Amino acid sequence: MIQTAKSLDDALGAITDGCMVVVPREVSGVPMEATRALIRRGVKKLHLVALPTSSIQADMLIGAGCVETLETSAVSLGEYGPAPRFTAALIAGTITMKDATCPALHTALQAAEKGVPFMPLRGLIGSDILKYRDDWKVIDSPFGQESGQADPIVLLPAIKPDVALIHAPMADRFGNVWIGRQRELATMAHASDKTIATVEKIIDGNLLEDPVMAAGTLPGFYVDSVVVAERGAWPLGLPDFYSADGDHLAEYAKMAATPEGFAQYLDKHVYAKRAA
Repeated sequence: MIQTAKSLDDALGAITDGCMVVVPREVSGVPMEATRALIRRGVKKLHLVALPTSSIQADMLIGAGCVETLETSAVSLGEYGPAPRFTAALIAGTITMKDATCPALHTALQAAEKGVPFMPLRGLIGSDILKYRDDWKVIDSPFGQESGQADPIVLLPAIKPDVALIHAPMADRFGNVWIGRQRELATMAHASDKTIATVEKIIDGNLLEDPVMAAGTLPGFYVDSVVVAERGAWPLGLPDFYSADGDHLAEYAKMAATPEGFAQYLDKHVYAKRAA
């Protein structure tokens, strides 16, 4: 039956100081209720991998002092402006930034998914980003030698997170989680040691036995905990289910522009729930 935890805090007990945690892009089902719970838990020194970008989630975790290393291709609030706590942390040097590209992050997670130590990627050749990633290796392709001409290729080490943290529309009582079209959530789960999923609801029946739903379902043997968190992506949206809360995101952008305002935001929208 379902691999469920008694509470969200129980499930998040798997995320301890120093863990590598992978989270999805801002339009793929971001576990914001779990993010607020992590901040309340006071977790520290996370290596956060955002596949391949992030917005308010990474910004909040950084501002709250939860992140030591960030690996992503971008953090932005989009139409609401720059991500203020991320920007401040970069300027102050309080986090380590492992800059990447979207294809590079997907490739590195896919290497872990396939159980290989690295995967090649050609598109990085000629990019300045190679100067800042000494863990990425440029070699001559052994197959290019047949033509007698140099054929450089970049080797990316596999990214194997300790925990994948996702939010999805639903799960069944067997622990299968329906992710729909958000296939990167499957890559994250395949690559990670553990997966924690928050969902909008638990349904009866078996998603894998439904010929319509099965193709969009993450099998339960990849999922360690499932916790119901209604509107768990708020203030971000959940694709095909509800839209982002633009007013709240605008409020966040305004308050988080200063350390004092960010602290007030946490008191109002994060810590107040624990006191309630």
